[in-house]
Amino acid sequence: MQDIREHMEVIGADGAHVGTVDRVEGNRIKLTRKDSGEGSHKGHHHFIDKGLVADIEGGKVRLSAVGAVAVTMEEEK
Repeated sequence: MQDIREHMEVIGADGAHVGTVDRVEGNRIKLTRKDSGEGSHKGHHHFIDKGLVADIEGGKVRLSAVGAVAVTMEEEK
């Protein structure tokens, strides 16, 4: 999965927008702050484990989980 690059859209298995790649740190994808959600999550970076990546297609990172589930698996830092 070395093809993951900055500014790629991250989508769930259902095609739902999950976030935008800020960068890859080890085994995690760091999402940009603008995709950090609302409330207590707003303004924080979120991470998605690279193990959730199913494929890279059309310049997008597709996850093996649907968007709503993938968002609950994000790790805050």
